[in-house]
Amino acid sequence: MRFEFATATRIIFGGGTLAEVGDLAAALGRRALVVTGSRPERAARVFAALEAAEVTHVTYAVGGEPKVSDALQGVAQARAADCDLIIGFGGGSAIDTAKAIAALTTNPGDVLDYLEVIGQGKPITEAPLPVIAIPTTAGTGAEVTRNAVLASPEHRVKVSLRNPKLLPAVALVDPELTHGLPPTVTASTGMDALTQLIEPYVSINRTPLTDGIALEGLQRARSLRRAYDQPDDAAAREDMAVASLFGGLALANAKLGTVHGFAGPMAGMYPLPHGVVVARLLPFVMAANIRALRQREPQNPALARYATVARILTGRADATPEDGVAWVGELAAALKIPPLTDYGVERGHFDDIIAKTQRSSSNKGNPLALNADELAGVLEQAL
Repeated sequence: MRFEFATATRIIFGGGTLAEVGDLAAALGRRALVVTGSRPERAARVFAALEAAEVTHVTYAVGGEPKVSDALQGVAQARAADCDLIIGFGGGSAIDTAKAIAALTTNPGDVLDYLEVIGQGKPITEAPLPVIAIPTTAGTGAEVTRNAVLASPEHRVKVSLRNPKLLPAVALVDPELTHGLPPTVTASTGMDALTQLIEPYVSINRTPLTDGIALEGLQRARSLRRAYDQPDDAAAREDMAVASLFGGLALANAKLGTVHGFAGPMAGMYPLPHGVVVARLLPFVMAANIRALRQREPQNPALARYATVARILTGRADATPEDGVAWVGELAAALKIPPLTDYGVERGHFDDIIAKTQRSSSNKGNPLALNADELAGVLEQAL
């Protein structure tokens, strides 16, 4: 047996830990670029803490899913301000942009030198600027992943910068920052967290270490419905923050599967928020995997792992893999996850989506390769 595990240099978790950001920043640099979502005023406490710690800062706001051009604009701003530290404050979009800016600021050449799929995928050789990642949603786990996902509109795809050097110096996870999230954001990001616990657990790249993390995360992810129905439930919010963090730890070290194999290309082709497409596809991909495993590889250990997932999610000792699918489908319905047709996905696009999915790096971790007909069946159900 051989495996490795890599994560942020330091993980700090707990309610109220945002208050520590000033001292953390001062230990890493003196001039920070703070990357936020579309509402930089939400980071007011970060700005105040930096000022108190005598760390100067400039702000860079990113609206929506980040594009390659967004990262390049951030690089220009970081260089112009002579920044020696990047802080990502927000959802996965802000944190991924922060990680990309940190790497591209210190590494020479063109961004296409380093991007997967549409570029050369060369390794990042120079150490990025240090990053403090502060998530304000409970979903992507981007604060502990080794990649940065960026959309390329001209290629109609989302791709990654991927390298262990992209891991943040500090992941600062304060569950209190997720209180008051809109229900739609709680739903889509929470379903992303759930997916990022299930897919690594059944991945061909799983390890004993990621297994333990994923299983504990799945126990916590059962609180998603409560966080959605009772937005001020502090215990549920804390559970989902743990689930999100653990999903990031698991996926960074065991990879994902066909749900995310679909998600990257589709979010590049349509105005689909990442969490929405993942949430919509999860039960149908689970069902397709379980059916294919029963038919073609009944001895594959992933089948027993789906049963374990089902037992945790349902709380029933006799739950079958199909019971887990039903539980996830019922949760998605309760969270009002919209169909793909709401975002312009059509049957005429299936061949293009499937071809891109089969080439996706995320798809390579699936417990077995689904064929084109099986992938089309997933899309048909998700419409």
